[in-house]
Amino acid sequence: MLDFGNHFIALLPFSWAQYDFMRNAIVAIIALAPIFSLLGTAVVGNRLVFFSDVVGHSALSGVALGVLFGIFDMNIAIVGFACVVALLSIFIKKFTGASYDTVLGVIFAAVVGLGVFLLSIGGGFAKYTAYLTGDLLAVSAGQILWLYILLCCVLVYWVLFSNRLTLVGVSPPLARSRGINVDAIEVVFMLVLAVSVASAVKFLGVLLASSLLVLPAASARNICSNLKSYTVAALIIGLFSSLSGLVFSFYFGSSASAAIVLVGVVCYTICAVIGFIRKNF
Repeated sequence: MLDFGNHFIALLPFSWAQYDFMRNAIVAIIALAPIFSLLGTAVVGNRLVFFSDVVGHSALSGVALGVLFGIFDMNIAIVGFACVVALLSIFIKKFTGASYDTVLGVIFAAVVGLGVFLLSIGGGFAKYTAYLTGDLLAVSAGQILWLYILLCCVLVYWVLFSNRLTLVGVSPPLARSRGINVDAIEVVFMLVLAVSVASAVKFLGVLLASSLLVLPAASARNICSNLKSYTVAALIIGLFSSLSGLVFSFYFGSSASAAIVLVGVVCYTICAVIGFIRKNF
């Protein structure tokens, strides 16, 4: 996939297409954007935006624990800890009966505090700041392969469970009356979301990963009236903002992930205006 994508992109008549790092980044973003756009529709619909932010920030603690226990591959530590955070949030909510926002607020404070504390011991936090902003242009062939494996898994999951997940988001009691195991659907989705967000943190950064998850879905929600068009529009907006932002970052010499998010914000603004006009005129 990487070789085919590289060869194809190299044929494009643009200066950025001649650089390996840009071609690799584009091949990677073609996998990342659909993953985040699809999951984002459920995140927005099920009101889990804050959860995605908590998972992203848990990467700091994942890195810290990986260093502490001598784990060679930091991706394993980040993804593993993100899954622990997902399961822990569900357990604490059921154990305490507190609102989900409250539980996530507590966990957010805990994971950020733990990560910064452990990584800053001895004044070494500066070398881990790359996880805050990400580096999409440094993606490797092995990491791209993992992203496409993840994309295939997310697509299979989406085909099998998206309808049930949507019903759970609309009305859990109605979903239960239809024989759907609401708790199982929620747990599986949060684990899939945790793995996806944690896998992208190294490329997009802790501060920006959740933006790519939320912006395409939030944009599409302003202009779509049914689930099918909502999903398709989120995919198109996600791919457009990701690829456009990546190209803009090349010409402006800026952070790729930041440029992608800004293009996403522009898309959201345009969609919000279109939605307002449709409703009022």
